[in-house]
Amino acid sequence: MQSNKPLESDWKTFRKMVPELRERYLARVNRELAELLGGSGDSTETEKFWDAEEMIRKQAKILCDCLDRHSRSNMIFSCLLMYRYKMLTAADLEHFSEDFRESVTREF
Repeated sequence: MQSNKPLESDWKTFRKMVPELRERYLARVNRELAELLGGSGDSTETEKFWDAEEMIRKQAKILCDCLDRHSRSNMIFSCLLMYRYKMLTAADLEHFSEDFRESVTREF
């Protein structure tokens, strides 16, 4: 990417995708949380509760890190974090310009 500022088309794509990315990510997290709470392993109900609380805190931090800085100048950083946490996938990146895709994936 030639500059730190993404293309207008990439910015528009990103803004449009964010709600879908968030909901898809939270659907996965909620399934994991339900498994944790409904599991019949050796954990007590108290342990399940505190494990769930810890998981929710961790996921809330990830969501804030990925989604709270929606500006065009911070878009690459948000996408890097989203990609790291599998909120943004390689298939999602196909909607962006080649330069932007390379900027995100070359870090991994």
